[in-house]
Amino acid sequence: MNPLTQIDPEVSAILADEIERETSKLQMIASENFSSPAVLEAQGSVFTNKYAEGYPQARYYQRCGPSDTVEQLAINRAQTLYQAQHANVQPHSGSTANLAAYLALLQPGEKILGMDLAAGGHLTHGAHANFSGKLFQAHAYTVHPETHRIDYDALRKTARKVKPRLIIAGASAYPRNFDFSAFRSICDEVGAYLLVDMAHFAGLVAGGAHPNPVDAADVVTSTTHKTLRGPRGGFILCKAEHARKINSAVFPGVQGGPLMHVVAAKAVCFHEAMQPSFRDYARQIVSNAQALAAALLERKFDLVTGGTDNHLILVDLRNQNMTGAEAAARLEESGIVANKNGIPNDPLGPRVTSGLRLGVPAVTTQGMREPEMAWIAERIARALRGDGGAGELEKIRHEVRELCERFTGGGAS
Repeated sequence: MNPLTQIDPEVSAILADEIERETSKLQMIASENFSSPAVLEAQGSVFTNKYAEGYPQARYYQRCGPSDTVEQLAINRAQTLYQAQHANVQPHSGSTANLAAYLALLQPGEKILGMDLAAGGHLTHGAHANFSGKLFQAHAYTVHPETHRIDYDALRKTARKVKPRLIIAGASAYPRNFDFSAFRSICDEVGAYLLVDMAHFAGLVAGGAHPNPVDAADVVTSTTHKTLRGPRGGFILCKAEHARKINSAVFPGVQGGPLMHVVAAKAVCFHEAMQPSFRDYARQIVSNAQALAAALLERKFDLVTGGTDNHLILVDLRNQNMTGAEAAARLEESGIVANKNGIPNDPLGPRVTSGLRLGVPAVTTQGMREPEMAWIAERIARALRGDGGAGELEKIRHEVRELCERFTGGGAS
């Protein structure tokens, strides 16, 4: 087979640009990470060629022996890793996993209760523009107006009033752990299912650096990228009593044939997450995030909730007289890639925002530790405050490149 450079030099050049971007800039988007060469090899494998509608030993196509073996391996590893009774590894994404889980447990039009998008929730937790807000009666809980943490007493009152059929625990911009036992108690009181969307912190759970939601939840959904460091895809864990409904909701409910090359890569990432070194990595993520938070606080930045328990930090930029969009642009020009993000009760719209979301999974994968977090915080402060004049961003960009060159062996390849 001819290499990509010969077949399609345009795409080959674009891939080279992406490698350059990933290896020369600090990747600090909380939902991104570096997959290992083994994961990338499996995802780019000959399983790309195979159609395998159905499940292991129950396919609608012939000659699925290797597909059955690799999918069952991924299932077994996911169950072992998270101590779950059942796993479905076919969802193409976390959003698809959520859709399948909702349809397995609910009828269209029933009530769901999820974290408000404006408080750090995810689109698929009931946003009106999303399928979750279109197919179901979506209600939202929010965070305390002063602490910006989940107020479980207020959540209980909301649940009693709404009487949802499903309550969702999970977020995309919430820097604190969830009290799964409190969610379970509320669900039991109002007769609701509990779904935990652990897409952001699945790797921390796997590495023992975050509470495991499996025992408390009826269903757990997740992605395999982000902190888990696998391919882009989703999976579902559940109690055995929900297994048949979950499987039917995934296929034929919302998907056709699984992406077997991605399923193979999921099997590899679950295997990697079962290694002792992964526990060290997960603990280092939390240590790095807390070190970065402390360094930013020292530099007089306001942080939503005052810090972090997990892999991400949400910076409230209002005391910096800067919007999230402006901050993200200045950081990108400085070689630091982050994203604008709304903060609780944000006075600005989602295209502008008053916040900046920072994540440390990728830089932790590269081998950076607490000293580098202090170094990064100083460059963030310099970039956003413009203390050094017009050439400051370019100077920081060169400094960032030099730092990245020291750590390229642990990240993108």
